[in-house]
Amino acid sequence: MQTAQEKLFSDLQILEAMAGDMDAYLRQDVLFWRMAFGDLPMLTIGGYLMRQHRLQALVDLLGEAEKRRLQTAVGQFNAALQEKIVRFEQKARAEVEARIRQWRNYLNDAEWKKNPRYNSYATAVEARLMLALLTQKLQEQPYQLPEDVLPRIDQLDALLRGQWQMGEFVWYAEWQPAYPRETYWWLYGRPV
Repeated sequence: MQTAQEKLFSDLQILEAMAGDMDAYLRQDVLFWRMAFGDLPMLTIGGYLMRQHRLQALVDLLGEAEKRRLQTAVGQFNAALQEKIVRFEQKARAEVEARIRQWRNYLNDAEWKKNPRYNSYATAVEARLMLALLTQKLQEQPYQLPEDVLPRIDQLDALLRGQWQMGEFVWYAEWQPAYPRETYWWLYGRPV
């Protein structure tokens, strides 16, 4: 099992690969992009934003060389967005819809309720985090978040709260500063 530090370094490598493919990804009509390097996760805007958020919030855990790599990757991502506002917004909106479906399916899946080990909450909750970061990005200028998205996410949060038990942070303790409990309450406990 990876340590928190090893996972951050892995996130940095994935972020660099995602940033490198972002321009080509935005030009294609595919939501989940298979990257060329090794056994990396599929490229999506939400996957990129999740890693960027974590790395920037925990930048003090990185060495100077890793900080420079992070800055370069973020610059490459931002450059890829230049003059692709419409394409970025279309992809981000499509991913919001996909993540809402994914998160709703997880919350409604009776199998994990019978056997909590069936589907690890710590992994499944990444969909909720990506929703938070995608909607945050789509609320920034020049993008627009459709008006119906936040109420739909609120409905899913209400469903989760109905079966929620507050508890320990679901990921590495070292990562808690990146995810304040007030904002990311669904990372502090699990459904029961």
